[in-house]
Amino acid sequence: MLSIAVVSLKGGVGKTTVTLGLAGAAQQLGLRVLVVDLDPQANATLGLDPVGMKFSINDVLADGREGIAGAAVVPSGWGPEVSVLGSEVALEHRNTTGDAKSALRLRKALRGVGEDYDLVLIDCPPSIGEVTRNGLAAATHALVVTEPNFFALRGAEQALDAIAIVRDNINLRLRALGVVVNRMRPSLTEHAFRLEELREAYPQLLLQPSIPERSVVPRAEGAGVPFHAEGRAGVAVSATFTELLTQLRDRAQPQRVSGDAK
Repeated sequence: MLSIAVVSLKGGVGKTTVTLGLAGAAQQLGLRVLVVDLDPQANATLGLDPVGMKFSINDVLADGREGIAGAAVVPSGWGPEVSVLGSEVALEHRNTTGDAKSALRLRKALRGVGEDYDLVLIDCPPSIGEVTRNGLAAATHALVVTEPNFFALRGAEQALDAIAIVRDNINLRLRALGVVVNRMRPSLTEHAFRLEELREAYPQLLLQPSIPERSVVPRAEGAGVPFHAEGRAGVAVSATFTELLTQLRDRAQPQRVSGDAK
């Protein structure tokens, strides 16, 4: 089971868009997906149009019992392949710094739950507060989302530093899968320059292709449907996410050690 925390320490870069795009791509590949919305803005929850949601991730973290997340997981409106553990604005009150034990509440709550899925996507809030630490502590891997602007390089650097801190102190299995650029417009000189800047700084981590800026994305999110349900333009965007997901799954495979028996 692959568990990916989707992170950015700067708001408004489209982190939730990447989460939803990957969920839709996984659905098309026939994978079972669980989206855990850790952002108090609850945009992923709204975009997934959950069915019969009675408890939120805030309730789960408040309870903290092993496996309790299963009681809050509900089907999404996208179909049986995609489930959601939804969020609410009250989650913001939990975003205060605690000790290492408090950062493990989500991992404990998901124990025995995530194994029912091929992919778990954790949409983290744009900060390195307690909620994001819970997301990183519960994940096997992390994906950094940025935009092609002046703050792109600094934002990616801060997010990767935060991932390293959690890995070294809380979650030794955590690995950064890469950096993906969202809302890319290749025809803009500034975007091309910032993309090259990221490529020079992180040649092994920068993922290609970048996610293009398309009007179909907010339209699908507002309608509570996967991108591929929004006609030809949506299918084209979804194909980009399918390619991205394929790369992420390949990168997440255990690395062969030199000298292993063939």
